[in-house]
Amino acid sequence: MPAYISSNSNRFYCGSEVAYGHVPTISAINRIPAIKLAARQQSEIAVRKDKTGSRTFGGLPPGGRRRTTFELKTYMTTWSVGTGAPNYDPLFQATLGGAPLNFMGATSAVGSSLTTAIFTSPHGLSVGQGITYLGDLRFVASIIDNVTVQVNAPFSSVPMAGATFSPTVTYLPSTELPSVSVFDYWSPSTAVQRILCGAGVDKLTVRVNGDFHEFEFSGLAQELVDNSTFSSGIGQLSSFPPEPVLDSFDYSIVPGHMGQVWLGNTPDRFLTLTEAQLVIDNDLDLRAREFGSTLPRAISPGTRSVSMDFELYAQDDSATIALYQAAKQESPIAVMLQLGQQTGQLFGVCLKSVVPQVPEFDDSANRLKWQFRSSRAQGSIDDEIIVAFG
Repeated sequence: MPAYISSNSNRFYCGSEVAYGHVPTISAINRIPAIKLAARQQSEIAVRKDKTGSRTFGGLPPGGRRRTTFELKTYMTTWSVGTGAPNYDPLFQATLGGAPLNFMGATSAVGSSLTTAIFTSPHGLSVGQGITYLGDLRFVASIIDNVTVQVNAPFSSVPMAGATFSPTVTYLPSTELPSVSVFDYWSPSTAVQRILCGAGVDKLTVRVNGDFHEFEFSGLAQELVDNSTFSSGIGQLSSFPPEPVLDSFDYSIVPGHMGQVWLGNTPDRFLTLTEAQLVIDNDLDLRAREFGSTLPRAISPGTRSVSMDFELYAQDDSATIALYQAAKQESPIAVMLQLGQQTGQLFGVCLKSVVPQVPEFDDSANRLKWQFRSSRAQGSIDDEIIVAFG
């Protein structure tokens, strides 16, 4: 007798598409640690204006255009440093567009300081690339020479000679965005299985200082494919792909209160942060209104918007007052967020120029808080945000 399907009997996979809407081949390494996938497909409702002699709706012909949207939530989890990239690599490429930059790690030489790293061999780093040392994730602010870099914020301790800088993966923005396919498999295998193909990430939301660090991706897709109504050719597939053979999967998640925040052009580390939210909005649209096709043909990103809300306890120290002054004077500041504090559990965001909004004063609790809303990052060409895993 059929039974109800448990909502925990669900596994997600994600892969980058070589061409829009072409479902890629996946394996166990493509599995992602998602919490929930909400996929919605709705037919566009056209208005019939023919006179039928009645007020009854006569229906619409099949084969009309459909709009497919999705929301995918995931915890930030541990990743195997040095193995290539974290599980959700395709989603971050789809959000920012640039190919990931891999730093395979290096050994510290004599002479490093809190703001400079000297290596025993050529580093091969680029400006903006992430590096990690003893649980600190920093971004390269400038290249001094082929073995020396300057970082955007001080390390917690001076890198010792012979110490190890761990591998990192860095993502930079690009003008064009790739698409992904998200696979939604269930147990038992006789249940309806789905694939979201031609998925473009419109928004990424990163929440800080909750119970756990979370990533939330949302956007538009070309088609929602399922095994119960599948026909050859959908998603460029000849048959609906079975789920890969299950392999070991690490669900270790990162506590939401662990990390660092650096604000200002000095910069200063703020321990008074109580809440933050980063939003990357790609203003995504689809080529979906063209004659001769019921499915979208491509992704069309608009002007990128990177904004941040953050809340902190008000203090009378110079660093906190400087934030208020920058907001009033509309002066840009640098912002860096680090989520996590251990190698393999680090995620960093670098915004080189953010104009903070004048904070709201929240005096509803025992301690005064300042709430900075919708402070937007700016830049020149595809450089307003950099993210990295370490």
